[in-house]
Amino acid sequence: MRTITWHNKARKQIKKIPRQYQNGLYNHIDMLKEFPVFKGLDIIPLTNHKYDYRMRVGRYRVLFNDDEQIQIGMSTK
Repeated sequence: MRTITWHNKARKQIKKIPRQYQNGLYNHIDMLKEFPVFKGLDIIPLTNHKYDYRMRVGRYRVLFNDDEQIQIGMSTK
């Protein structure tokens, strides 16, 4: 099982999201601890990007790298 590290910018961004969506995001991000074993999440690999993967949760995007630990970034596009 991996650990999850949040970038400061991602922490600030998730606080701006309505609370009803925050819980879903936290649940999906918690499932990343078992990445890549866990199936069923909308995850695609990224090329030519700062992060290695993108996970879509509703209208929000969770960007992350998968090294020894998961490093989280956020996008609201």
